[in-house]
Amino acid sequence: MNEVEHVLSLGNLLGEGPLWHPGEGALYWVDIESSQIFRYDSRKSRHEKVQMDIAVGALAFRESGGLILATAKGYAYWDMQGRQLEFIADPEADKPESRFNDGKVDRRGRFWAGTMTVEGATSALYRLDADASVQRMESGITIANGLGWSPDNKIMYFTDTMIHTIYAYDFDLESGSISNRRVFVHDPDLPGLPDGLCVDSEGCVWSARILDWRIVRYDPDGAVEREIRLPVKNPTSCAFGGENLDELYVTTAAIGLTDEEARQQPLAGDLFRIHTGIKGQVEPGFAG
Repeated sequence: MNEVEHVLSLGNLLGEGPLWHPGEGALYWVDIESSQIFRYDSRKSRHEKVQMDIAVGALAFRESGGLILATAKGYAYWDMQGRQLEFIADPEADKPESRFNDGKVDRRGRFWAGTMTVEGATSALYRLDADASVQRMESGITIANGLGWSPDNKIMYFTDTMIHTIYAYDFDLESGSISNRRVFVHDPDLPGLPDGLCVDSEGCVWSARILDWRIVRYDPDGAVEREIRLPVKNPTSCAFGGENLDELYVTTAAIGLTDEEARQQPLAGDLFRIHTGIKGQVEPGFAG
């Protein structure tokens, strides 16, 4: 177990936000810096990409069909067949330097996504409800990143990257409220930074550590349960997929490498898969 498999040669500048569609047997993700959406059909072992006119930080499936996107200009619906983009809300329209960075849907169909700016703790975490209303749920964030929920829906995890921290919150499933923020993981003395994450069916958190070559699995108490080393420096996010939902897909980034690092890491920016023997959770669709 924990065998790392190279799946696709892509050279994504900033691959992010992997999301598995069980019905299609396909993985979706984005290359933020290239403004592209990718889809990998695991049953046919082939992939496709769509060039967008705007940077997409995160995506999720809509229960009614198509995708909901968190972009550099707010939330938008994406019709995959007609290739139509419909903007619906931009909570940071007054901050042209900001963009959405990562997001995920809770089990009542609300889309949570956070923002980032070049510097400073000026970003926020937002919740988009099914009626397209937007609630600001957290502020004073540096780079908003990985999100996930425990299997019993009582805990929400949220990453604030530049302060080396993954938070845990008490989560109320019915109201979508969060409270009692506490530190789940804080590791400023280690190399790298916490990036995207997912939560498995056993309640453990898998965190991609950018600049650090590793995926780390934390138990529900925040202790390191295992570490898996990758052949590239910049793993960015992870998501469970596969027919049995026991394969961990990992996106990576090629951006920021020196010429020498790029020569030493020819697989940087590619897609990987780890056979874990542990099942993930099915990610819900946006209710709007």
